[in-house]
Amino acid sequence: MGLFRLLFWIAIIFAVIWVWRRYVSAPRQRQKATPTADSPTPMVRCAHCGVHTPQQHALQLAQRWYCSQAHLEQGPKPGAQ
Repeated sequence: MGLFRLLFWIAIIFAVIWVWRRYVSAPRQRQKATPTADSPTPMVRCAHCGVHTPQQHALQLAQRWYCSQAHLEQGPKPGAQ
């Protein structure tokens, strides 16, 4: 009988820990699942090489976007408007 009681109490303790972790960690998972921004980052095309880059990382000059300082200095690709 002593071994059965021991196994019974171990099972009860594990069940309580499992239920407690499930309810405590549920709000954390919901907070992490929500995205911080609802819309995607706008992308722009480099006027020199044509590579698309996020607008926040691009450089703008005279209504044109560039992917780097070097391309900004070189200007638009020859033959482009």
